[in-house]
Amino acid sequence: MTIQDLKTKSLILFEAISGSRAFGLASENSDTDIRGVYYLPKEDFFGLNYIPQISNETNDITYYEIGRFVELLQKNNPNILEILASPEDCIQYKHPLMDLLKTEDFLSKLCKDTFAGYAVSQIKKAKGLNKKIVNPIDKERKSILDFCFILDGQGSVPLKKWLHEFPSSGERGGLSQEKCGLVNIDHTKGMYSLFYDESGTLGYKGIIQNEEANQVSVSSIPKDEKPVAYLFCNLDAYSVYCKDYREYWKWVAERNEDRYNVNQNHGRNYDSKNMMHTIRLLQSCEQIFKTNSLNIRVDNRDEMLDIKAGNQSYESVMQKAENLIQSIENHYSISRLPNAPDLEKTTKALIQIRKKLYHNNEL
Repeated sequence: MTIQDLKTKSLILFEAISGSRAFGLASENSDTDIRGVYYLPKEDFFGLNYIPQISNETNDITYYEIGRFVELLQKNNPNILEILASPEDCIQYKHPLMDLLKTEDFLSKLCKDTFAGYAVSQIKKAKGLNKKIVNPIDKERKSILDFCFILDGQGSVPLKKWLHEFPSSGERGGLSQEKCGLVNIDHTKGMYSLFYDESGTLGYKGIIQNEEANQVSVSSIPKDEKPVAYLFCNLDAYSVYCKDYREYWKWVAERNEDRYNVNQNHGRNYDSKNMMHTIRLLQSCEQIFKTNSLNIRVDNRDEMLDIKAGNQSYESVMQKAENLIQSIENHYSISRLPNAPDLEKTTKALIQIRKKLYHNNEL
């Protein structure tokens, strides 16, 4: 079944302009998103061809089957509650039966998790993005050798520097990590005695056996050999680096280049469009607990578009989010909203709608 089928067979119950145009945040370049509700022909609903959702290829037009729509409303899904709370000037069609579904019958304390919880996850994502933009990671991957240090008096020297500068009888000067041998030092973590075999005849394993090694190697050392130095390997720091490296280059491979370039141009080190909608979600959540109602059209359009344009610092936007989260917590603690929607009442409304539709139509 397609969107055109819904229209041809007059199956649409509700249709509204959604997204930035409904929120009052549209610009001249904004897309026009459509969201709606439909019901299935009787033979499909009562048979084996139940279809909960129908969208176009770009997902900017999406319709939900009435039962799925009510199910998501009962879960306080923010996107679905926003459809039901569409401003009058955005509603393109509304079947009279849709009046049986009232926003206030669905609002509950679950909204703290669905609205604010999602917003908090986006804030964490924004902080991760900020870290990635501010601290780019070189494509050339470091090895564990970069996290090894040689004790030197009261301080330390990077292993690679020490190897390069160590006096040697070899023509190149310096030492080769492949001719080194390590032995664990008892009762320490990451500390090793370092031995060197200039002749290469003692079978030392080297500090690492290859560039991809994720730990240093230890060797069997003859008892009469003397260490030339003591080495510390910061394995914890190397593990953190490997995780950050994987995440950073995965992000580079998957990021939306157009949006990334916009964020680079305004230089604020956060996804400004995403943070605008995060603040909007938090404002909606605050409103729900302050007024027991949901009005999705913002009353601070200029401020929100200022965030989208990247005109506010990362720190100020984060502070705004923290303030809203605190306000939500305060209003939530004294809210008289139910812990969850009345499932019996709202399900009865769905049953009433379906009875009217299927008793009055022979589709």
